[in-house]
Parts: sequence; C-alpha cells; structure tokens
Amino acid sequence: MATNNKPTLLDLKDFLAPSLINPSLQANEKSAIIDELLGILDQNGLLSDTTAAREAVLAREKSMSTGMQSGIALPHGKTDTVTRLVCAIGIKKEGVDFDSIDGEPSKLFVIMLSPKDAPETHLKFMATISRVLTENNVSRVLA
Repeated sequence: MATNNKPTLLDLKDFLAPSLINPSLQANEKSAIIDELLGILDQNGLLSDTTAAREAVLAREKSMSTGMQSGIALPHGKTDTVTRLVCAIGIKKEGVDFDSIDGEPSKLFVIMLSPKDAPETHLKFMATISRVLTENNVSRVLA
C-alpha cells in the first residue's frame, strides 16, 4: 500500500487579511524590511512583544538567510510572542538585497511567526508558501 508523503497544505486565507498586506514597502535594507513587516503584525494586534518577535526573526536570519530565489524572501521565526501562526506580506518592486540564494534582490516578502510549540503548523505554512509562490505566480503578483 502506497502512502502519500505530500505535506498537508494550509488555506492561506485563514492567515491573511487585506490589513496584513503592504504593496509598497518603504524600507531599503534587510533589517528595515523585517521591521516594517513586524510593524504590520503589531498594528494588527498580533504580537505581544515586537522586540522579542524581531529577535526571533533576526536570530533565524543570522543562522541562514531566508532570501530564497525568484525575488522571494520568507523571514520567519518561532516565538512565544504569538499564540498562533501569523503572517504579513510586503512588496518592494525595486527589490532589496536579502542575501538570497540566487544573489538577486528580493521583491516579495512573507514574514511568518509561529509559537515555539507549533512546529507542525510552521512546517505546513512553509510548504504551502513554497508551493504557491512559483516564479510565475510571483511575476503575476509583482505585475
């Protein structure tokens, strides 16, 4: 009997609302982009401690950059400053150096924070984002 090893995907609309999307980020460097995205989460009442959330994301960045390829960056972290998985999306059409694997500037940013005790949801969200953000879909979003 064959088993299906594909991860269960999440429905992104359970995590996103228009107030969590900024189509014109102002920041021009990595840590400022992270701060701007954390600001979106904070303005929506999703963080209990913005400083601790920032530390979690920057610690993850220090261990390995979350700049992917095709203009995507997925800054994320696990922290007790959230009670459930939260995310925000930002776009910077000019791009920002995010130490991406392909060396290209990142233009589409998805920040995600999850509680330390929810590793399965964290992994499912990352799998969902990876499946949704194909190069073609990123191009469509940026257009």
